Amino acid sequence: MIQRNMTATTKKLVVAVSTFAVSLICSGCSRAPSVDILGSFFPVWMICLTTSVILIFGVRYLLVRYKVEQDVGPLALFYPSAVILLTCLMWLILFR
Repeated sequence: MIQRNMTATTKKLVVAVSTFAVSLICSGCSRAPSVDILGSFFPVWMICLTTSVILIFGVRYLLVRYKVEQDVGPLALFYPSAVILLTCLMWLILFR
């Protein structure tokens, strides 16, 4: 009898925690910033990401031109990190 009561309490707790978690997740998406481009709404983070990838191509061109690309460390870490940095900075400066 006690074991059955404990299981029902555990189930209620799981349902309550799950409901709370779902409500937090859904409320976080309610105000996603978007920009109207040619009648279609695009998420701002996608615009920032695209712009930062284009800017990183320019940075790579400058690094290769001045022959300092070999000095920046592992390129497989440098370029993705630079894209993430520029994306976040652009989003914070322009859209926050």
